Amino acid sequence: MANANVEDKSNWERETVEKLLLAQVTEQRRARRWGVFFKLLVFIYLFALLFLVRGADLGLSDLFDRDKEPKEHVAVIDIEGLIASAATVNAEDINKVLREAFEDEETSAVMLRINSGGGSPVQSGMIHDEIRRLRAIHEDIPVYAVISDVGASGAYYIAVAADQIYADKGSIVGSIGVRLDSFGLVGLMDKWGVERRLFTAGEKKGLLDPFLPLQDEEVAHVEGVIGQIHEQFINVVRDGRGDRLSENENENLFSGLIWTGVDALELGLIDGLGDDRFVAREVIGIDRMVVFKPKRTALQLLLEDLGMSIGNRILNWQMTPQWR
Repeated sequence: MANANVEDKSNWERETVEKLLLAQVTEQRRARRWGVFFKLLVFIYLFALLFLVRGADLGLSDLFDRDKEPKEHVAVIDIEGLIASAATVNAEDINKVLREAFEDEETSAVMLRINSGGGSPVQSGMIHDEIRRLRAIHEDIPVYAVISDVGASGAYYIAVAADQIYADKGSIVGSIGVRLDSFGLVGLMDKWGVERRLFTAGEKKGLLDPFLPLQDEEVAHVEGVIGQIHEQFINVVRDGRGDRLSENENENLFSGLIWTGVDALELGLIDGLGDDRFVAREVIGIDRMVVFKPKRTALQLLLEDLGMSIGNRILNWQMTPQWR
């Protein structure tokens, strides 16, 4: 009888453990299913948000608009921020977008919407040359450059490839010059007793080394190099602006100075005052504006948006208090 009770108790304990394990497994499966569901829900939410905000950039809006009637538009290309091979504004991406804009059957005019202080003279020159090439091929499509906050240096180099340039009265325009930044640490090294050891193959390979004193011959050579680039810049501006320039009225036109939109208009650096909407509506005569951008993957766009959001939060935190 005692053995029977022990056996019953053992069976009861085993059944209880089995039930507990089964319940735990069931709970884990349920939690896993809910986890998959919520992950899928977050993915759908992010995709929907990306579609609403960036659908045009991904080309998704065309999927729902295939039967639309052709409408003429102004093709807008943004030149915003630093101009450099590794930056958002680079010749490879911008030139590809320019070709797409000119070749679009609905494009009646191209607008360069500029807000940049410049950058690489090479990248600016490549974009400028491509605009001139496309203008020659598509003679019926005029090109307008519209400067918002800043259109200086390399950005203005690009702007002069347009048929006409417009800016706001308070825009910063010009800076027709070239700069090469460096620094010198010779005095600091002498103060701290640091000895510079440099080994080169080539007499001038250590040109502009910040740890060595400047040599008059090297300075003259560098000034000749940037002077040549400056002359190229001047020739491009003269070629693009022609008789509209008022060189005789201001000898500092190519000195690297910047000008307001009002002064730039008097100097012939721009053709009129106005923003992008004004130029589209009043000058070109077409209200519809379509922005052409380099194609980005969904992941790239999402990361860019996240990066911008984080950057804005950091700036808001660092720059408070602010004018509202």
